[in-house]
Amino acid sequence: MAIRYALPNGLTVVFEEQHAAKVAAFQVWVKAGSADERPDQAGLAHLHEHMLFKGTERRGPGEIARDIEAHGGEINAWTSFDQTVYHIVIASQFARTGLDILGDAVRRSAFDKEELAREIEVVCEEIKRSFDSPSRRASRGLFATAFQTHPYRLPVIGTEESVRSFTREKVLEFYHRHYTPKNLVLSVAGDLREPELREWVEEIFGGDWGRPYAGPVPRPREAAPTGRRIHIQAEDVKEAYLHLSFPIPELEHPDVPALDMLAMIAGQGESSWLVREVKHRQHLVNDIHASAYTPKDPGIFSVALTLPPAQATKALTQAARVLEALRTTLVPEDELRTLKSAVEAESVYRKETVQGTARNLGSYQTSPGGLESEARYMEDIRGLKREDLLRVAQKYLRLEHAIFTALVPPAAELTQDAVNAALDEAARAPGLTPPERAARPVPPEAPARPARSTVASARSEVHQEKLPSGATLVVRVEPHVPLFSMRAAFSGGLRYETPEDNGITTLVSRTLTRGTATLSADEVSQLSDIYAGNVSAQGGRNSVSLKADFLSRYFEPGFRLFADCLLNPAFREEEVARERSLLLQDILTREDKPSSLAFELFARTLYREHPYRLPLTGEKASVEKLGSEQLRAYHRAHMDPSQMTLSVVGDVRVEEVRALALEYFGTSRGGAVKAKPVLPEAPPSSARTEKKELARAQTHLVMGFQAARLTDPWRITLDVLSTVLSGQGGRLFVELRDKRSMAYSVSSFSMDGLDPGYFAVYMGTSPEKVDAAVAGMRKELERIRDEPIPDAELERAKQHIIGAYEIDLQRNSARATLLALDTCYGVGLDNFLHYSEHVAKVTAADVQEVARRVIDFDRMAMAVVGP
Repeated sequence: MAIRYALPNGLTVVFEEQHAAKVAAFQVWVKAGSADERPDQAGLAHLHEHMLFKGTERRGPGEIARDIEAHGGEINAWTSFDQTVYHIVIASQFARTGLDILGDAVRRSAFDKEELAREIEVVCEEIKRSFDSPSRRASRGLFATAFQTHPYRLPVIGTEESVRSFTREKVLEFYHRHYTPKNLVLSVAGDLREPELREWVEEIFGGDWGRPYAGPVPRPREAAPTGRRIHIQAEDVKEAYLHLSFPIPELEHPDVPALDMLAMIAGQGESSWLVREVKHRQHLVNDIHASAYTPKDPGIFSVALTLPPAQATKALTQAARVLEALRTTLVPEDELRTLKSAVEAESVYRKETVQGTARNLGSYQTSPGGLESEARYMEDIRGLKREDLLRVAQKYLRLEHAIFTALVPPAAELTQDAVNAALDEAARAPGLTPPERAARPVPPEAPARPARSTVASARSEVHQEKLPSGATLVVRVEPHVPLFSMRAAFSGGLRYETPEDNGITTLVSRTLTRGTATLSADEVSQLSDIYAGNVSAQGGRNSVSLKADFLSRYFEPGFRLFADCLLNPAFREEEVARERSLLLQDILTREDKPSSLAFELFARTLYREHPYRLPLTGEKASVEKLGSEQLRAYHRAHMDPSQMTLSVVGDVRVEEVRALALEYFGTSRGGAVKAKPVLPEAPPSSARTEKKELARAQTHLVMGFQAARLTDPWRITLDVLSTVLSGQGGRLFVELRDKRSMAYSVSSFSMDGLDPGYFAVYMGTSPEKVDAAVAGMRKELERIRDEPIPDAELERAKQHIIGAYEIDLQRNSARATLLALDTCYGVGLDNFLHYSEHVAKVTAADVQEVARRVIDFDRMAMAVVGP
């Protein structure tokens, strides 16, 4: 149960106890975002997000991140139009330290002049990075068109010109104006007790800050729409990015619950009308999604489409016809009932982690309606009728007031006249009803399960056994939230592929849940919605797997749906053809994602023979040859119960899991083949560098070396080495971002495999900084190889890993994934049960030994993608 109170100085505190994990989350919500800036302050709210971690009166530059990471925590921030949020997640034993650091940053930031100059350069790199993302450019075009006078029309991050104009005086003016107790909310969740929290908050946040609150900043109101707005950008992109949008009211308007539900029905999930009609039935788009964006001031209802440019006009017409259908058709009662349950279930999923709970509390408390608005909103959702959805659709989704924006390649030849004609056609002849939902009986509401207190009050040990088929079953009871997660893992993945069938793992994973022998693809999606969860597949470098999350009250039907998808995928030709077409489009648009392209080029450079050199999505020539028969053959050979590791984690009972596992997976299907032998590849005999020229704002660099297997004990030491380099307190971040302002994004990675994987460092930087960036990356790698790590730095890295491990494993899905994959790969339970202990034992000598083993510049591979 959440509590709320206010300090005498006006600061509001919201708090909810959660003791499932020894973790606490602290968030400070500043009720000021980019929409509260003057024209000469564009980007200033976002710059504060960077500067508050750059030192205070008590802590020097870099100390805040280092202190948090040294105590096993994570610190970060984000900025929106309406808020700026600073958040820390930390082990509860260090909770007071975390709260003190957060309070110090928010209350006493130093805004050192030299640090400000460096961070301005970093933000400019971030701005350049956003230019390399077509989806971000398309979003900017949408907001600049939808809002003519309101500050929502401007990018949150600002422009390079505006950011470079900021002085310390201008920063302090904004800080003193908005960072005052009455304008802040402290949101807390986790393993804490109320009395101690109240004491800490009073000590850290209490008293007079000397910054009286001047009240909210007045914002201009957007004029009511009088006609259509159309904006088309022609740029160097491979895919078309379209938005069809409509003005809607602000967050506290009574129509918002109905608009949110309308967005879910229109375009959220595989069962939504737009996805079923425009994507799956007519094959016009690669992706389509609807959302109701309702911030503090009036927002927009938007349908986002990504698609082959040649289909832009037709896709727009059909999407508009679906929206017109929502204006003339009552939503089926069972569909509305299912989605109401999904909204309630989402509130359960949000509270699975302490940071999710804290965000939920902070979001509601900073809204105009306060913390009570959550209960009102849920009550409004429960009370929605089909007629309410029809009314709001008729009121807001009016094509004569449509806002259309597009980012397309010049060859698309999309014109304003063509857009108007498409929308007029949809308005004249809506006549479209999306495919009927399958007329399958809706399962009755699952019976209530006995209260946990009568069955088990705490998590269990890990239960593991072999089934008669040879499958391995792993179960862990985690009763703190009424959810459960499953994951079935099989060896394979990219490691089993050849250039001839490259991409088959990805195509199998995309089609595995697109229908079974007795269920259509739509029926699988609908049942997932009814059970308030999801089921999906994933292909990786070393495995292919199926995962699912459901509410615990749907344990048995959810398990049966999961088993049906796993054992009896139909791989119908029409579904395979559709997913193959989408996969080919992903391959075509690789250049729109230059950082991903750099990692693909790096893999091809480091490996010349091993399958790890191949892209996960495959290549055009190989994917075009893949069909239903190949997928069925792969499934028979590599996804038999005898080859499976199944993990189930959450609010379950071991005996129930075991009974269903025996029923479905206790017998082999008989088609399994022996594990495919894959020969490891020797490291490069000399340094290799490959470059790809790409006209982008930034150059993307990946530099790395062959490294550990998943089964190598020293891979844990490599994790420590990587953490010394990465993170906000790591050497790469401090030396190359904080001190030299070379990049917004710089980090290190360790990719383990069943065969030797790789260790690499990455940076995205301006083209003129490439030589200095390469030298800087190399210098830090040489330093960690040649010089012993100081004790304090080593402890920071180890504590950061241990804390992050606990934070990451709050979710059932994360625990289920780790248990399934570790068991599948032969790592066993030791990693899950004792990983933190192994990390704690790593010494500086161990790290240097592994660094010398891995970092060999004569065997280095480097990929460079950019201008």
